[in-house]
Amino acid sequence: MSSIELTESQKTILQELVDLYRESESTVKGEAIAEQIDRNPGTIRNQMQSLKALQLVEGVPGPKGGYKPTSEAYNALDLEEMDEPASVPLSHNGSPIDEQVIQEINLMSVHHPEKCRAELRMQGSVRDFQEGDSITVGPTPKSSLAITGTIDGVVGSENKLIIKTETMEAPVYQ
Repeated sequence: MSSIELTESQKTILQELVDLYRESESTVKGEAIAEQIDRNPGTIRNQMQSLKALQLVEGVPGPKGGYKPTSEAYNALDLEEMDEPASVPLSHNGSPIDEQVIQEINLMSVHHPEKCRAELRMQGSVRDFQEGDSITVGPTPKSSLAITGTIDGVVGSENKLIIKTETMEAPVYQ
């Protein structure tokens, strides 16, 4: 399967389309995307033409129309289309968040515990998260891993949070 190389701008627009489509479960207007990522609606329309040509986006005409991602869009963004994803608890600045689905957790530099970082990939947008916010994720479904830390970076175009871990705990099985 050939992977499609997208520009940073196309990735950001496509990711926002996927996020808004998941939230509303209906077509998404170009203006809504433009508003969320602070771009001109004309720019979005132009990018949508190229994304349609790549068969990543479907245009739906009419007053209730807009755009929706094709299944290829999920592949291009390296996302899984999950019907019933397993739920992983998440707290942001001490408040539990219900609507955020964790797609993936990657641990980086585990060999250096004082500098351990975790990378969280969300299924929804990360626009509400800022560097310095505290975050707790877990326990995860299979390994019951729980991670607490501080947000060290936010990668909006990939819906990723980089976390400077403070604690990582998993139960000890007897």
